Amino acid sequence: MDMRRLRYYVAVAEEKSFTKAAEKLFIAQPPLSRQIQNLETDLGVLLFERGSRPLKMTPAGEFLYQHAVKLLSNAAEIRAMTQRIGGLEHTVTMGFVGSLLYGLLSKIVYLYSQQQPHLKIEMIEMTTMQQVTALKEGRIDVGFGRLRISDPAVKRVLLREEPLFLALHSNHHLLAQKEGVYLSDIVDENIFLYPNHVQPSFATQVQNLFSEYHLDPTNLRTVRELQLALGFVAAGIGVCIVPESARSIQLAHLHYIPILDQSAVSPIFMSIRNLDKSKDITALFECIYQIYEMEGIKYERHYKG
Repeated sequence: MDMRRLRYYVAVAEEKSFTKAAEKLFIAQPPLSRQIQNLETDLGVLLFERGSRPLKMTPAGEFLYQHAVKLLSNAAEIRAMTQRIGGLEHTVTMGFVGSLLYGLLSKIVYLYSQQQPHLKIEMIEMTTMQQVTALKEGRIDVGFGRLRISDPAVKRVLLREEPLFLALHSNHHLLAQKEGVYLSDIVDENIFLYPNHVQPSFATQVQNLFSEYHLDPTNLRTVRELQLALGFVAAGIGVCIVPESARSIQLAHLHYIPILDQSAVSPIFMSIRNLDKSKDITALFECIYQIYEMEGIKYERHYKG
């Protein structure tokens, strides 16, 4: 089956419009329409319901779409892995969520660069969802994120679960509870969440945590990024739930205390392509475990290459 026609078909199916799909593919609409007609002729079935607006797939079209997406994803993965195994690439590209740089990721990357001097390391900030797509398309080799997102083409490894802390102003009454607070203690506080540009995100992770304990915070406000949220906290406007590593951000009048609920943790995942068992990836895992041992952090060795 022609891979180009499959790419065209997936574009039309997702855009629900020949015109929009043609714009996305940077081709004219008539050739695109002919390719889809040729595909229908080869298969002997109709893939789209005629006259539907927006364009609607037939049951046969739905079936083809589901399998075409998997086939195209596998093709991209095979291409990327073939290039790596053939030694055509000497760069390891990492996707990461910004908050991890406040933790141990910077130390891990530095140790990795020292132990693998022959590699060029590139880092791109992106959401966990974006990392999954980038892995399947071969644009990155590894991703570091906090969300539990499953995809059959991606292997996700839990590195550790990072405790959550409450950021609050030095004059806040809860600071007297130096041993920590429970989520139930802050449901009536002005709580800043972040980020506000994508879903799901760390903000939805925190909201789900409240739901897990059957709590309904009354004053939630979502802002663009972690630094902005902590700036508001330092101004005495509210509080913010953050991963433990965020405590490295120090502002005047800003303090951190533990959240004591058992489930108050943020997982840290490393994601790779399912087929990737390269020495570069194995070496990266070893660097991670070395840093965790040096920092005295408990972990389970889930990956052995």
